[in-house]
Formats: sequence, structure tokens, C-alpha cells
Amino acid sequence: MAGGWSRDGAVQDQIDQSVADAVEHARLAMAGGVSRADCEDCGEPIPEARRQAVAGVRRCVACQEQHDADARFHSTFNRRGSKDSQLR
Repeated sequence: MAGGWSRDGAVQDQIDQSVADAVEHARLAMAGGVSRADCEDCGEPIPEARRQAVAGVRRCVACQEQHDADARFHSTFNRRGSKDSQLR
């Protein structure tokens, strides 16, 4: 059930699009190609086991964890539609 100017099923469409955006962002963030021998952030050697396990690895575990914490995904679309969500 939709309300106001939205059509029936609009809420599910918003949920589906939010999930699709998150999946697309995750796919773009995936590494690929040849792995680096040294971390691009700190310059420490990346262990051989990590380079074989993760294709295209660019960072050591510690730097990758920090990078992931700093790069949290935020959608650019306001799909909630409430006035309060637009004020944030």
C-alpha cells in the first residue's frame, strides 16, 4: 500500500533499488588483477599467502581494515521520503 503521490508497490521498489546500489558498490570495490608485493599505504610486505588468497590485493590486513572502516557506503538518494530524513 502506497500513500500520497506514490503508486502501489513503491516501497518495495525503493528497497530493491537500495539493495541494487549496495551490490553495485560492493562489486566496484572488489579487487582484481595482479597483487602487489608491498602495501600501497604503509609499504610493508604483503604475505605470499594473502597475495594468493585475494586476487589484486593492494593493502596489508591492518591497512585494509582501516580503509574499509573509512570507506563506508552511503547512498546518495533519499529513499525514506520523510521530512526528517531530508534534514540530515
